[in-house]
Amino acid sequence: MMSYGERPRLLVVANRLPVSSKKTGENSWSMEMSPGGKFNLLGGVTDQYDTKWVGWPGFDVYNEVEKTALSKSLAQMNCIPVFLNEVFDQYYNGYSNGIIWPILHHMGLPIECHHDENKTFQTQYDAYKKANRMFLDVVIENYEEGDTIWCQDYHLMFLPQYLKEYNNKIKVGWFLHSPFPSSEVYKTLPSRSELLRSVLRADLLGFHTYDFARHFVSTCTQILGVEGTDEGVVDQGRLTRVVVLPMGIDPDRFISTCKLPEVIQQMNELKEKFFGKKVILGVDRLDMIKGIPQKYLGFEKFLEENPDWRNKVVLVQIAVPTRDAVPEYQKVRDQVHGLVGRINGRFGSISSLPVHHMDCSVPSNYLCALYATADVLLVTSLRDGLNLVSHEFVACQESKKGVLILSEFAGAGQSLGAGAILVNPWNVTEVSSAIKEALTMPAEEREERHRVNFQYVITNSAEKWGGDFLSELNDAFAESEMKIRSTPHELPQRDMIQRYSQSNHRLIILGFCGTLTEPMNTQNEELDLKLNPKLKGTLKALCNDPKTTVVVLSRSGRNILDKVFGEYKIWLAAENGMLLRDPTGEWVTNMPENMNLDWVNGVKNVFKYFTDRTPRSFFEANETSLVWNHEYADVKFGKTQARDMLQHLWAGPISKASVDVVRGNHSVEVHAMSETKGAAIGRILGEMMHKISMTTPIDYVFCSGYLLEKDEDIYTFFESEIVPSKLSHETRSKSSSSNIMKNQISPNVLDLKKENYFSVAIGQTRSKARYVIDSSQDVVDLLHKLAIADTTTMANTVSDSELHQRLAMETRI
Repeated sequence: MMSYGERPRLLVVANRLPVSSKKTGENSWSMEMSPGGKFNLLGGVTDQYDTKWVGWPGFDVYNEVEKTALSKSLAQMNCIPVFLNEVFDQYYNGYSNGIIWPILHHMGLPIECHHDENKTFQTQYDAYKKANRMFLDVVIENYEEGDTIWCQDYHLMFLPQYLKEYNNKIKVGWFLHSPFPSSEVYKTLPSRSELLRSVLRADLLGFHTYDFARHFVSTCTQILGVEGTDEGVVDQGRLTRVVVLPMGIDPDRFISTCKLPEVIQQMNELKEKFFGKKVILGVDRLDMIKGIPQKYLGFEKFLEENPDWRNKVVLVQIAVPTRDAVPEYQKVRDQVHGLVGRINGRFGSISSLPVHHMDCSVPSNYLCALYATADVLLVTSLRDGLNLVSHEFVACQESKKGVLILSEFAGAGQSLGAGAILVNPWNVTEVSSAIKEALTMPAEEREERHRVNFQYVITNSAEKWGGDFLSELNDAFAESEMKIRSTPHELPQRDMIQRYSQSNHRLIILGFCGTLTEPMNTQNEELDLKLNPKLKGTLKALCNDPKTTVVVLSRSGRNILDKVFGEYKIWLAAENGMLLRDPTGEWVTNMPENMNLDWVNGVKNVFKYFTDRTPRSFFEANETSLVWNHEYADVKFGKTQARDMLQHLWAGPISKASVDVVRGNHSVEVHAMSETKGAAIGRILGEMMHKISMTTPIDYVFCSGYLLEKDEDIYTFFESEIVPSKLSHETRSKSSSSNIMKNQISPNVLDLKKENYFSVAIGQTRSKARYVIDSSQDVVDLLHKLAIADTTTMANTVSDSELHQRLAMETRI
């Protein structure tokens, strides 16, 4: 347990430790931090935390004496080793990089090799889970109460779940440093659901770009059937927050390195070597996603079309070898070498070669000299998580102000795109044109582009990235803890009924579907939404009570609500408050005048297509929304159809529309961008004030429904401390939008004390409501008891059976 004044502890868990270890003798090692490692860049963040690094040391150690000696040496670097040994190959080369990595990079699932029964998808998957368990064991062994656990990348997708299963109060974050693909690609992964559900156990998930985060949330909604919101993913009332935080570098390290005497000398040597020529630089790993062949094809095209530039430009490519033993990587290497030979053979001479290709890594100081000397950095990634090479180049170009050509498929394209020339690396002609534009760019434009990118790089450093993520994680964890502590309590029914009978003006707000509707038998052919027959007399009694106002708030259209509630003196809010009806039956439109509904017909066609192909499904078309329901279809088939429907919608009629898409447990809804139920109730109250004369302030509110998480703000709307300002705002908005005279709200309109407000969720284990009940039948019973509460002054002493008998007598028609 952390005591006052101590730095909080942070355990950063990654596949590989950020150190290089070299054996210097029997049971002894020398250690140094790996230069340029991602987590070595966190700088000031790790100074604010007592940080420990957990990961594989980079080699196998089987001898227990050696393990102990190595662990002691690593402890001096704040590192804790995870010895994977025989599990490593199938976990890392097999499942992590042979299966998950291609999927994440849009390369598809590789073909399973059946020649070796010991290396199948299943054995690799088992090894992956076992390795994650081994990471868990080491974390638990070193965990102290209050520690923050930060899991890194796709190698550890099961670790959040394992940690929460061990102790649900552990603060867990997970960050993906790779792209996340579209759902069409990800869904081919055999273990797709298990991996998603596991990372969703974390308190916070981080991604480099908005596209990656959007793909993740969309994939969760389609595969798991959970709800996606602006904040993240909601499953069973629990929110996993999703944030977009592109990583950065330590710019000061690169800026200061460029000023070292050794680096200045290297820069001068490079300038002399390439005197009279423009230098285009490429720095990549030699693998399939970096697009080095496309880079060479674009450069070859440039030399073909611009003969004046031959012998005046050189392309220096650093291609760092990776996974040399893998056949696919060998093919890329051979292809690259072939292109280098062809280009140098076509356009080179004995004294001058247009391409200088190096299959090696270079020391960090020399790399900075290359960055600072180059006129252009050419990045042609086919798919990249971020690509920090582009950031490093910008940081080293303070003097020269070179041009960045950046692939639009690199994550950095969303952060450095304003100052870079963005290209499609598959378009060889476009790459060639970009090279010419960069080489001939006027100095003024070059300086302005560099200024924009340099400002971004120095502002959005790795330290800021780490600090922002940990700050977001603390907020997400605190919010989650608060929700757990504020789990709704069991409803005190006797107290609720007694306070109802003692109040002077009651407001009852009810949801419709799943709250007041008749339970349906899946064998019935009739699928119309109907009022629960047990409520007919009860609801009539409540609506006819002069001391009670009843509001039904629904996403359904007004035709359905009119059909169900036409005979009742009740307030109706259709399509989430877009349309309002007062007790006299008059409807008022609350839609914005400029609302675009061009998408409706396209969505209707998609819904009709899936309704025809999904037995016992149906859809409801309203003025500003459409809902497709598969509650009474075969469960598994209905969910599959819903997932496919979402793909059709996003690819077609709603691809550019301003709409909200809500995936329910048994439905898909598309509706015009609108406010939530909390905002809708404010408009309803404003309308009520203009339509009726309130001589008695509302002093009692009962609000209940089966709601989506995004609509649960209705439960907090009537909290005593926020009602006056919210209601005032809604009334001002209502007045201006409907040309009604602006009137100040009387302070006597609402006189609601905390003990007289009952917000009740149905069947939700986590909710913003104060109380929870098990089912809609409980709502029916509650409304029965409220309807006759005024007829007895002894409601708290009368048995439930007596209350039902009195209600039956008083509501008999």
